[in-house]
Formats: sequence, structure tokens, C-alpha cells
Amino acid sequence: MRKFPSIKKRADFQEVYHTGKSYANKELVMYVRRTEVPGHRIGISVSKKVGNSVVRHRVTRLIRESFRLNRERLTDGLDIVVVARAAAGALDYKNMERAFLHLCGLHNISRESK
Repeated sequence: MRKFPSIKKRADFQEVYHTGKSYANKELVMYVRRTEVPGHRIGISVSKKVGNSVVRHRVTRLIRESFRLNRERLTDGLDIVVVARAAAGALDYKNMERAFLHLCGLHNISRESK
């Protein structure tokens, strides 16, 4: 089983927050920072405002799966941090993926948007 490319350290999150660009919709906020390292890394932040631990973990899994299935559509060399808003707790997979891809389009990181 391959390791999932994720951002785990607080310093890495802070670097993306401070030097990256952000766009938001009703469900998610996405920060993107371009790097020279090939590949992508994603960090996911879901606060207690979204719901209890079951809901928070479900939202995390939905965001991670949206990223995993659409990773080849994204340009290379990105650090992405996704912050879930309270409205994300009620979403199913299809709507979560729609919100994720909408933000990817706003950031111009989808290969289709170029």
C-alpha cells in the first residue's frame, strides 16, 4: 500500500496559509501554494464546528477521496490545504467532489481550465 501524500506538520500548514492563495465557496476553503517539488500534497482541516468526530472523519475521507480520484487532473508541484466549513458536514460525495473541483477551477490548477 502506497503512502498518501499529505501535509502533517504544523509548520507546513502555516507556510501554505501564509504564502499560498485562497479561494472559498460555501462548503470549503482551499489554500494553494506552488512548490518546485514534483507531485502534490494535501492537508485537510476539519474543526469541531462541522460536527462530532464521526461527521468530521467522514468529511475528511470525502475530501481525501475527491483529491485521490482527481489528482491526475491537477497541475504538478502543489501544496493544497482544504479547510471544511460547517456546511460540509451535510454533503454527500458527489456534492463534496463538486465543491472541491469548483475551487480547483478557481485556483487554475485543473489541467482542463488551462
